Amino acid sequence: MNVQVIADAAGRLVWASPALPGSAHDLSAARAHGIIDALTSTHVMTFADKGYQGETSRYAG
Repeated sequence: MNVQVIADAAGRLVWASPALPGSAHDLSAARAHGIIDALTSTHVMTFADKGYQGETSRYAG
């Protein structure tokens, strides 16, 4: 299963998504749950692994 998790800088759980099938790519899951749009619209600095690299570039400018 694929569960997306958002944690704060101290590692505390802020949010966990409902589970998707394990075959769901992390970036697809993040899009499906609205994570990408939510974080970019609020201008929250976000650290993520390389599976998400480049996604926010479509919001730049």
